[in-house]
Amino acid sequence: MLPVERLKQAANNALSNKAIFTEGFAYGPDEGHFPLRKNIAEWLSRSYAPVQPISAERICITGGASQNLACVLQVFTDPAQTEITWFVEPTYHLVFRVFEDAGFSGRMRGIPEDGEGMDVAALELALGDFEQNRNSGRQEGQEKTYKPHRPYRKIYKHVIYCVPSFSNPSGTTMSYSRREALIRVARRYNALVVADDVYDFFSWGATHPTNTVSHLQPRLVDIDRVVDGGPEDRFGNVVSNGSFSKLIGPGCRVGWAEGTKDFIYGLSQAGSTRSGGAPSQLTSTFINELLEDNFLPEYIANILVPEGRRRHCLLASAIKTHLGRFGVSFTPDPDTSLVAGGYYIWVQLPPALTATQVCQQALEMQNLVLGGGETFAIPGNAPEGDLHRRLRLCFMWEDEGRLVEGVGRLGLVIQNILTNNK
Repeated sequence: MLPVERLKQAANNALSNKAIFTEGFAYGPDEGHFPLRKNIAEWLSRSYAPVQPISAERICITGGASQNLACVLQVFTDPAQTEITWFVEPTYHLVFRVFEDAGFSGRMRGIPEDGEGMDVAALELALGDFEQNRNSGRQEGQEKTYKPHRPYRKIYKHVIYCVPSFSNPSGTTMSYSRREALIRVARRYNALVVADDVYDFFSWGATHPTNTVSHLQPRLVDIDRVVDGGPEDRFGNVVSNGSFSKLIGPGCRVGWAEGTKDFIYGLSQAGSTRSGGAPSQLTSTFINELLEDNFLPEYIANILVPEGRRRHCLLASAIKTHLGRFGVSFTPDPDTSLVAGGYYIWVQLPPALTATQVCQQALEMQNLVLGGGETFAIPGNAPEGDLHRRLRLCFMWEDEGRLVEGVGRLGLVIQNILTNNK
């Protein structure tokens, strides 16, 4: 599914145009390659149809969602003042080290989710309890800080990390009411919501069987612009973390961030950008070609979405066929879910099995690599709920024939464990 030929042509076009490649080989402006910023803004405006159109000044180019998260934490947090980082649990496991590198080891807390996403009421209660306990033990004196004041930024008191649409690993999509509630809580507690909006365009479901992206969920960053009159200050409370990694390929290392004009300018002033130049400057000129002629939106609609939905249905059917008899269930089900998409199926094992046992036996017996549920628990905290009985299966990596084979082999592993446990 990789658009190799079109990307090769795009690179050749960019490298054959002196005006483009001269800029591409340079450091570039802090906010990134302007033509790409402009085209991303127009593409997002068409795709999400927000109340207010998106302008280029709300966009800066990044080196992908993970690199950008590191920059967000560098600019807008201070370990002396940013007290706790909050995550939906389960959450994307490789993000933890980014937070640890920014000084938040031991200060990460998990909030459970249900079918509508993060339990915002539980988050608000946890934030309130934390604030109350903090204030009761607080001593008078000057606030400590590790970072100097800069006019282009603010230091947020809390950070809330989530993947609102088709969350990794659970595939859950946050409802609109929860999104509104999350923004209100973030404003109340001076929190920055970092929304990894990397799976949004992989959207399908029982009510949307066609290959269209017109039913994309409103992003948190869109809602932050309008709910209750809009942001309370010039920086807002949400940054949207976008990436071409899931749409073109992670090796291209190009992404984008969206927020208020002042937030985006501040983000572009990260020390690594000021020293090294705009992230992925040369590759940005290639990616821009894919938006100039509308190739990428058509590629998403005509190739990625129908292929992703077909793979999702294929894997779901294989699970029902080979694992259903063992009491295995899963979400999201493309046959019944109103909102389905993304990269993953979140499997629940029966009470007689644990993910650790199944993962170990699957690797030893069938050379199957599985994502065990406890991998996605917040470090240092006891895993909540049923993570010890969960598996993450990805349907967008292996060839589709191997998806069915893999589930069949997983069924043999489960059968063997259950037989030996009798």
